[in-house]
Amino acid sequence: MITKRIVPCLDVKDGRVVKGIQFVELRDAGDPVELAKVYDEQGADELVFLDISASHEGRKTMVEVVQDVASQLAIPFTVGGGINSLEDMKRILRAGADKVSLNTAAVLNPELITIGADYFGTQCIVIAIDAKWDEALGSWRVYTHGGRQKTDREVISWAQEAVERGAGEILLTSMDRDGEKRGFDLALTKAISEAVSVPVIASGGAGEAQHFFEVFTEGLADAALAASIFHYKETSVSEVKNFLKARGVNMR
Repeated sequence: MITKRIVPCLDVKDGRVVKGIQFVELRDAGDPVELAKVYDEQGADELVFLDISASHEGRKTMVEVVQDVASQLAIPFTVGGGINSLEDMKRILRAGADKVSLNTAAVLNPELITIGADYFGTQCIVIAIDAKWDEALGSWRVYTHGGRQKTDREVISWAQEAVERGAGEILLTSMDRDGEKRGFDLALTKAISEAVSVPVIASGGAGEAQHFFEVFTEGLADAALAASIFHYKETSVSEVKNFLKARGVNMR
């Protein structure tokens, strides 16, 4: 049986971890290196580091901060933000990342997924998808540039294309639920989990341990990502994992 993973996320802007609601109203949440160390000690299964303004500002991810965070970790580490080429991927992996996360660049140039997967292997390539329900579309729409730009892509078909091109994992964020702490978008997560053959990391909406249970059992997610409830010490990774284990969820 596949084990489920708990994945804290560091959304980094100007060298600091920040968190907002539906991608706006960002507030400071601490130092990324210190938080990485805490999550490693708490038993996090992996860590995700997203330089959330890199693509919007047209610059590269902060290699120095990535190196500093990687030095604190003994767990797999995914880095995203401003990665637009094979050279960018090499730079981030050399800095200590285990996987690279592509979002805006992959939508603008889908061939980049294949290039990365061919060079590093599919296990290295995570496709991050920012999804928002669109009434006119009757489904979820893909957004890019840190949730700022609407695209003409529908989320399920984009996830399937990304996997066909070589994505080894999907990091799926519900923009509708992001930062609201009222639970993951179970319909969205289930739709993607059933549509692709690779692991799906659910993101957006975690507010309590029960929400993780729901996204694993009803949403069929392979992993669940959270930020603010961990950053602001509303609960801890170890507390969530103990809650899930007590309810029969097979945790890593």
